[in-house]
Amino acid sequence: MSGTATTTTLEERLRSVPRPVPLLSRDGHAALTSRQREILDDLTDLIVDGFSHLTMADIAARLGCSLRTLYGIASSRDQLVLLACDTALWRTGRGARSAAGEAGALDPLATIRSYLRAATRAVSATTPAFMADLAGVPGGAELGSAHSRYLVDITKELLDAAVDAGQIADVDTLVVAHAIAGISNVFTRPDVIDTLPGTPKEASDHIAALILRGLTTPPEKPPTAALESS
Repeated sequence: MSGTATTTTLEERLRSVPRPVPLLSRDGHAALTSRQREILDDLTDLIVDGFSHLTMADIAARLGCSLRTLYGIASSRDQLVLLACDTALWRTGRGARSAAGEAGALDPLATIRSYLRAATRAVSATTPAFMADLAGVPGGAELGSAHSRYLVDITKELLDAAVDAGQIADVDTLVVAHAIAGISNVFTRPDVIDTLPGTPKEASDHIAALILRGLTTPPEKPPTAALESS
Protein backbone atom coordinates (compact mmCIF):
# COMPACT_ATOMS: atom_id res chain seq x y z
CA MET A 1 0.00 0.00 0.00
CA SER A 2 1.37 3.40 -0.89
CA GLY A 3 2.04 6.07 1.70
CA THR A 4 -0.63 8.29 0.19
CA ALA A 5 -3.27 5.59 0.44
CA THR A 6 -2.35 4.81 4.05
CA THR A 7 -2.47 8.48 5.01
CA THR A 8 -5.84 8.94 3.37
CA THR A 9 -7.26 5.87 5.07
CA LEU A 10 -6.26 7.03 8.54
CA GLU A 11 -7.48 10.56 7.92
CA GLU A 12 -10.78 9.23 6.61
CA ARG A 13 -11.18 7.13 9.73
CA LEU A 14 -10.66 10.12 11.98
CA ARG A 15 -12.91 12.39 9.93
CA SER A 16 -15.69 9.79 10.08
CA VAL A 17 -15.93 10.04 13.87
CA PRO A 18 -18.90 12.26 14.85
CA ARG A 19 -17.76 15.31 16.77
CA PRO A 20 -19.55 16.74 19.82
CA VAL A 21 -22.13 19.37 18.97
CA PRO A 22 -20.72 22.71 20.19
CA LEU A 23 -22.85 24.63 22.66
CA LEU A 24 -22.23 27.75 20.63
CA SER A 25 -22.95 27.39 16.93
CA ARG A 26 -20.49 28.62 14.32
CA ASP A 27 -22.74 31.59 13.62
CA GLY A 28 -23.08 32.24 17.34
CA HIS A 29 -19.35 32.19 17.81
CA ALA A 30 -18.84 34.45 14.80
CA ALA A 31 -21.31 36.91 16.30
CA LEU A 32 -19.17 37.34 19.43
CA THR A 33 -16.89 40.32 19.62
CA SER A 34 -13.16 39.77 20.00
CA ARG A 35 -13.51 40.93 23.61
CA GLN A 36 -16.22 38.34 24.30
CA ARG A 37 -14.07 35.56 22.85
CA GLU A 38 -11.22 36.75 25.03
CA ILE A 39 -13.53 36.62 28.06
CA LEU A 40 -14.43 32.99 27.38
CA ASP A 41 -10.72 32.16 27.24
CA ASP A 42 -9.89 34.11 30.42
CA LEU A 43 -12.83 32.61 32.29
CA THR A 44 -11.30 29.13 32.25
CA ASP A 45 -8.39 30.43 34.34
CA LEU A 46 -10.72 32.30 36.69
CA ILE A 47 -12.88 29.27 37.52
CA VAL A 48 -10.12 26.66 37.76
CA ASP A 49 -10.37 26.66 41.58
CA GLY A 50 -14.16 26.59 41.59
CA PHE A 51 -16.89 29.04 40.72
CA SER A 52 -19.93 28.38 42.91
CA HIS A 53 -19.10 31.48 44.93
CA LEU A 54 -18.96 33.74 41.88
CA THR A 55 -21.86 35.80 40.56
CA MET A 56 -22.05 37.36 37.13
CA ALA A 57 -21.14 40.66 38.79
CA ASP A 58 -18.08 39.04 40.40
CA ILE A 59 -16.97 37.62 37.06
CA ALA A 60 -17.43 40.97 35.33
CA ALA A 61 -15.34 42.68 38.01
CA ARG A 62 -12.60 40.05 37.91
CA LEU A 63 -12.37 40.08 34.11
CA GLY A 64 -12.69 43.83 33.78
CA CYS A 65 -15.81 43.91 31.64
CA SER A 66 -19.42 44.99 31.95
CA LEU A 67 -22.37 42.82 32.91
CA ARG A 68 -23.88 43.70 29.56
CA THR A 69 -20.87 42.14 27.83
CA LEU A 70 -21.28 38.92 29.83
CA TYR A 71 -25.03 38.69 29.23
CA GLY A 72 -24.30 39.17 25.55
CA ILE A 73 -22.52 35.82 25.72
CA ALA A 74 -24.83 33.83 28.01
CA SER A 75 -27.99 34.31 30.00
CA SER A 76 -26.60 32.97 33.29
CA ARG A 77 -23.38 32.23 35.13
CA ASP A 78 -23.80 28.48 34.70
CA GLN A 79 -24.36 28.81 30.96
CA LEU A 80 -21.34 31.11 30.72
CA VAL A 81 -19.20 28.52 32.51
CA LEU A 82 -20.39 25.74 30.22
CA LEU A 83 -19.60 27.82 27.14
CA ALA A 84 -16.12 28.55 28.45
CA CYS A 85 -15.51 24.86 29.20
CA ASP A 86 -16.86 23.75 25.82
CA THR A 87 -14.70 26.31 24.01
CA ALA A 88 -11.61 25.12 25.89
CA LEU A 89 -12.38 21.44 25.18
CA TRP A 90 -12.84 22.14 21.47
CA ARG A 91 -9.52 23.98 21.41
CA THR A 92 -7.82 21.05 23.13
CA GLY A 93 -9.43 18.64 20.66
CA ARG A 94 -8.16 20.62 17.69
CA GLY A 95 -4.70 20.72 19.24
CA ALA A 96 -4.76 16.96 19.77
CA ARG A 97 -5.77 16.32 16.17
CA SER A 98 -2.98 18.63 15.03
CA ALA A 99 -0.48 16.79 17.23
CA ALA A 100 -1.68 13.50 15.79
CA GLY A 101 -1.15 14.79 12.27
CA GLU A 102 2.36 15.95 13.07
CA ALA A 103 3.19 12.50 14.49
CA GLY A 104 2.80 11.05 11.03
CA ALA A 105 -0.21 9.19 9.72
CA LEU A 106 2.01 6.31 8.57
CA ASP A 107 2.71 5.41 12.21
CA PRO A 108 -0.63 4.85 14.00
CA LEU A 109 1.03 3.98 17.32
CA ALA A 110 3.05 7.20 17.37
CA THR A 111 -0.14 9.03 16.44
CA ILE A 112 -2.00 7.49 19.38
CA ARG A 113 0.70 8.56 21.81
CA SER A 114 0.85 12.13 20.49
CA TYR A 115 -2.92 12.43 20.36
CA LEU A 116 -3.46 11.22 23.93
CA ARG A 117 -0.68 13.37 25.38
CA ALA A 118 -2.26 16.43 23.76
CA ALA A 119 -5.82 15.44 24.63
CA THR A 120 -5.11 15.01 28.34
CA ARG A 121 -4.12 18.67 28.54
CA ALA A 122 -7.84 19.22 29.03
CA VAL A 123 -7.49 17.95 32.60
CA SER A 124 -4.02 19.35 33.32
CA ALA A 125 -5.33 22.14 35.56
CA THR A 126 -8.41 20.38 36.93
CA THR A 127 -9.00 20.85 40.66
CA PRO A 128 -11.37 19.13 43.14
CA ALA A 129 -13.26 22.39 43.67
CA PHE A 130 -13.86 22.92 39.97
CA MET A 131 -15.07 19.35 39.38
CA ALA A 132 -17.41 19.54 42.37
CA ASP A 133 -18.90 22.80 41.12
CA LEU A 134 -19.22 21.58 37.53
CA ALA A 135 -21.03 18.46 38.71
CA GLY A 136 -23.70 20.72 40.19
CA VAL A 137 -24.32 22.64 36.96
CA PRO A 138 -27.21 21.39 34.80
CA GLY A 139 -25.63 20.11 31.60
CA GLY A 140 -22.14 19.87 33.06
CA ALA A 141 -22.05 16.08 33.14
CA GLU A 142 -23.51 15.86 29.64
CA LEU A 143 -20.86 18.23 28.30
CA GLY A 144 -18.05 16.17 29.74
CA SER A 145 -19.59 12.93 28.49
CA ALA A 146 -19.92 14.21 24.92
CA HIS A 147 -16.26 15.18 24.71
CA SER A 148 -15.19 11.96 26.46
CA ARG A 149 -17.11 9.86 23.92
CA TYR A 150 -15.32 11.63 21.10
CA LEU A 151 -11.95 10.98 22.72
CA VAL A 152 -12.80 7.29 23.10
CA ASP A 153 -14.03 7.01 19.51
CA ILE A 154 -10.94 8.69 18.07
CA THR A 155 -8.69 6.50 20.21
CA LYS A 156 -10.52 3.39 18.97
CA GLU A 157 -9.99 4.38 15.34
CA LEU A 158 -6.29 4.91 15.96
CA LEU A 159 -6.04 1.56 17.76
CA ASP A 160 -7.79 -0.13 14.83
CA ALA A 161 -5.21 1.38 12.50
CA ALA A 162 -2.40 0.17 14.75
CA VAL A 163 -3.88 -3.35 14.72
CA ASP A 164 -4.14 -3.28 10.92
CA ALA A 165 -0.51 -2.15 10.72
CA GLY A 166 0.59 -5.02 12.97
CA GLN A 167 1.91 -2.62 15.61
CA ILE A 168 -0.20 -3.91 18.48
CA ALA A 169 -2.01 -7.10 19.37
CA ASP A 170 -5.42 -7.83 17.87
CA VAL A 171 -7.56 -6.85 20.85
CA ASP A 172 -11.03 -5.46 21.48
CA THR A 173 -10.08 -1.90 20.58
CA LEU A 174 -13.26 -0.35 21.99
CA VAL A 175 -12.57 -1.82 25.42
CA VAL A 176 -8.96 -0.63 25.29
CA ALA A 177 -10.05 2.81 24.07
CA HIS A 178 -12.39 3.15 27.05
CA ALA A 179 -9.59 2.08 29.39
CA ILE A 180 -7.09 4.56 27.94
CA ALA A 181 -9.23 7.56 27.03
CA GLY A 182 -11.87 7.17 29.71
CA ILE A 183 -9.48 6.96 32.64
CA SER A 184 -9.37 10.76 32.92
CA ASN A 185 -13.03 10.65 33.99
CA VAL A 186 -11.97 8.59 37.00
CA PHE A 187 -8.99 10.74 37.90
CA THR A 188 -11.01 13.98 37.74
CA ARG A 189 -13.79 12.75 40.01
CA PRO A 190 -14.04 14.98 43.10
CA ASP A 191 -13.55 11.97 45.41
CA VAL A 192 -10.47 10.75 43.52
CA ILE A 193 -8.55 13.81 42.36
CA ASP A 194 -7.52 14.76 45.91
CA THR A 195 -5.95 11.33 46.44
CA LEU A 196 -3.61 11.49 43.44
CA PRO A 197 0.12 12.03 44.02
CA GLY A 198 0.21 14.27 40.93
CA THR A 199 -2.20 15.80 38.45
CA PRO A 200 -5.02 14.00 36.59
CA LYS A 201 -3.04 14.52 33.36
CA GLU A 202 0.06 12.85 34.80
CA ALA A 203 -2.02 9.93 36.04
CA SER A 204 -3.85 9.58 32.72
CA ASP A 205 -0.63 9.71 30.69
CA HIS A 206 0.92 7.09 32.97
CA ILE A 207 -1.95 4.63 32.52
CA ALA A 208 -2.04 5.18 28.75
CA ALA A 209 1.69 4.49 28.50
CA LEU A 210 1.35 1.28 30.54
CA ILE A 211 -1.49 -0.03 28.40
CA LEU A 212 0.19 0.77 25.10
CA ARG A 213 3.42 -0.80 26.31
CA GLY A 214 1.51 -3.97 27.15
CA LEU A 215 -0.07 -4.06 23.71
CA THR A 216 3.28 -3.72 21.95
CA THR A 217 5.23 -6.19 24.11
CA PRO A 218 5.28 -9.72 22.64
CA PRO A 219 3.81 -12.28 25.06
CA GLU A 220 6.37 -14.27 26.97
CA LYS A 221 7.00 -17.82 25.75
CA PRO A 222 6.41 -20.57 28.32
CA PRO A 223 9.53 -22.32 29.61
CA THR A 224 10.77 -25.23 27.48
CA ALA A 225 10.34 -27.65 30.40
CA ALA A 226 6.69 -26.73 30.70
CA LEU A 227 6.18 -27.40 26.99
CA GLU A 228 7.80 -30.82 27.21
CA SER A 229 5.70 -31.86 30.18
CA SER A 230 2.41 -30.77 28.62
